[in-house]
Amino acid sequence: MAKKLLVTETVLRDSHQSLAATRMTTEEMLPILDAMDQVGYYSLEAWGGATFDSCLRFLHEDPWVRLRTIKDHVKNTKLQMLFRGQNILGYRHYADDVVEYFVQKSIANGIDIIRIFDALNDARNLETAIKATIKEGGHVQAAISYTTSPFHTNEGFAQYAKQLEEMGAHSICIKDMSGLLKPYEAYQLVKTIKNTVKIPIHIHTHYTAGLASMTLLKAIEADVDGVDTSISPLAMGTSHTPTEALVATLQGTPHDTGLSLEKLDVVAKYFNTIREKYIASGLIDPKVLKVDVNALRYQVPGGMLSNLISQLKMAGKSDKLDAVLEEVAKVREDAGFPPLVTPTSQIVGTQAVNNVIFGNEGRYARVTKEFKGLVRGEYGKCPATITDEFKKKIIGDDDIIDYRPADKIAPEIESLKERVAPYEEQPEDLLSLALFEQVAIKFFEWRKQQNYKLDANADAANGVHPI
Repeated sequence: MAKKLLVTETVLRDSHQSLAATRMTTEEMLPILDAMDQVGYYSLEAWGGATFDSCLRFLHEDPWVRLRTIKDHVKNTKLQMLFRGQNILGYRHYADDVVEYFVQKSIANGIDIIRIFDALNDARNLETAIKATIKEGGHVQAAISYTTSPFHTNEGFAQYAKQLEEMGAHSICIKDMSGLLKPYEAYQLVKTIKNTVKIPIHIHTHYTAGLASMTLLKAIEADVDGVDTSISPLAMGTSHTPTEALVATLQGTPHDTGLSLEKLDVVAKYFNTIREKYIASGLIDPKVLKVDVNALRYQVPGGMLSNLISQLKMAGKSDKLDAVLEEVAKVREDAGFPPLVTPTSQIVGTQAVNNVIFGNEGRYARVTKEFKGLVRGEYGKCPATITDEFKKKIIGDDDIIDYRPADKIAPEIESLKERVAPYEEQPEDLLSLALFEQVAIKFFEWRKQQNYKLDANADAANGVHPI
C-alpha cells in the first residue's frame, strides 16, 4: 500500500535564495506563516543556507530572531534548515565545539530537521554535526551532493547513503543543487539507494535545466518518500518545481500528497504579491526565470552563475563568460571532480575566472588561497585522485591533509567569548560572530544604535545548555 508523499516547502529559504539573492525579509514572511502552517506540509525549509549571512549582511535582521519568530507562528509543521557540515553556514571549517553549539542553539530556537551536507561528500565532515543533532533530539537528514563525473555512480552514491545511515542519519536527501539529475536517472538512483538503506529518501532538485518536475515524477514512481517544492510564484527558473502543480498531478494516485489546492492557493496569492514586488524592484532578474539547458554541460548552480557574471563585470570582462564556463569544467577535473556547491562552487569558479582573465600569463599563474586549500585537502577528500604533478604546480611542497580537517582546528568557543563580550545581548551572538565576524560586529553596532529589540521568545530559547 502506497503511503502519502511528504512535501517540503522551500519558499522561506531556497526559492528566494535562488531567485532573489536571499533578500526576503521576516516582515514579508509574517503575514502568511499561519496559513502555511495549516497546509499540511511535512516541513517548511525556513532557515540555514545563505539566509543567516543575508540577514546580518543585507537585511539588518538577527537570524536567530527570525527563527524564533517563525517558530512562534508555525506550531503544526516541522521547521527545517540547511547545514553545511563542518562549514556550518559559513565558508570555512569550524572547530567541533562551534559546530556542536550551533546545532544545539538551532534546535533550542525551533529547528526540527537539520539537512546536513558536505560539498565533497566526505562523511568525516558530517560526523560532528550528526552526533550533535542526535544528542539534541533533532532529526538528521543527511544529504548527498549530487553531481556527474566519471567518478560518480549510483552504486557509489548508495554506498555513501549507507555510510550516512550507519552514522545515525534518520533520512537521506538526494541534493541536486544544479538541476543535473535527469528523470530516468533519478528513477534508477532512488531505486538503488532504496535497495541499500532502510531509512526514508527525500529528493531536492532545481528547475534550472527544465527537468525538475519530470525528475520528481520519476523519483516518485521509484517510491521516493519526500520531495522539495516551491509555491508557484517563486518556483521554476533556478528555483524548484511548483508545489501546486505536483499536488494536482498526484491527486487520486497512490502517491497523493493529501494537500489541499484551496489552502495552497491562499499561500500562492500572497507570494504572488511578493513576486510582483521583486520583479518591479529588479530583485528578481528575468535571466534567473528562464530554462538554461547548458547547466547540464557546465554543472554551474544558479548562485554560482550570478557570482561569475558579477566577477567578470567588475573586471570589465563580461564577454568572457562562455570561456569561463568552459574553464570551470577543466578546473573541476584538475581538482578531482568536486561537486559544485558552496563552498567548492565559489572556489572552482573564482579560479576559472582567474585562469581566463590572466590567461596570457598561463593557466594557474594566479592561484587563490582557497583553491590551494582545496587541492591541499583543507576541505576534505575530493572524489577523484588529484595528480602529483598538479599538486606540485598548485601547492609546491606543502603538506597534504589526509586526515579529517577539523582534527587540527583548536576549540574556538573560549576565545569567541572574549571577542563577543562588548556586544553580547544573547548567547547566540557568539555564534553569529564565529561565522561572520566583521559582518556580525557591524550588525551589533547597528543594533545598539537602533535600540533593536530581541523578541520575547529569546529567554525561552536561551534557557538551555549555557556555555
